[in-house]
Amino acid sequence: MSLFRSIVFTAVLTGIIVGCAASVFQFLGTSQLIAEAEVYENAGQAKEAQVAGSPSPDAHAGQAVRHHNDGEWKPADGFERMAFTLAANVLTAIGYALILCALISLRGKPVTWRQGLLWGLAGFACVMLAPMIGLPPELPGTPSAPLADRQIWWIGTALATATGIGLIAFQRRLWAIVLAGALIVAPHVIGAPPAPEGMHALAPDALEHKFIAAALVTSLLFWVLLGLLSGMIYGRFEHAGQQAT
Repeated sequence: MSLFRSIVFTAVLTGIIVGCAASVFQFLGTSQLIAEAEVYENAGQAKEAQVAGSPSPDAHAGQAVRHHNDGEWKPADGFERMAFTLAANVLTAIGYALILCALISLRGKPVTWRQGLLWGLAGFACVMLAPMIGLPPELPGTPSAPLADRQIWWIGTALATATGIGLIAFQRRLWAIVLAGALIVAPHVIGAPPAPEGMHALAPDALEHKFIAAALVTSLLFWVLLGLLSGMIYGRFEHAGQQAT
């Protein structure tokens, strides 16, 4: 089997399995917390509308929710929301698996589930652990900086961390370790874009802390499973290709 086909087949198969597993993790953990936070968010919007002088709290609650969703489509609660979450998780997992398998193939060395696990943990550090130091997972109703600013900082942090980990893992020289440390620390010295002043989260702090912990565990399981399966499946395809030649 060609290298390209091995990467694609591995990524698709891994992505489907990991995306389904991640959806189960979310439905059991973070989704429940998000639903709780949305109650506080809607209540806060209704209160703001009532203070502004509306005829009835119920009417203003509906107006607040509609205003919040103006120009923004979102799936309905229940099956539709679950289906779109599942689809998004599968596509995300396939995308990350493609990147992971491409990087593994560039190494040009045999890979097993052990190496795959290390790649998965590195991905977790780059995509989740490092960015969450400045931008922790947020519940609905949490004030935050403009989306574009957060995305730029997140991408820069993930790339800097990935480069730093790569230098440490593959160079193992003093200059590489020093440069890696500087790259990993740099985004946090610059600082993540701050949330607007004078605003506070609508959900209680305890709920926010539970959500951050649940999101961290879910992401860790996602990346561990992604790395393990990518290493195992890609290794099988690679081995089969060698035997065929």
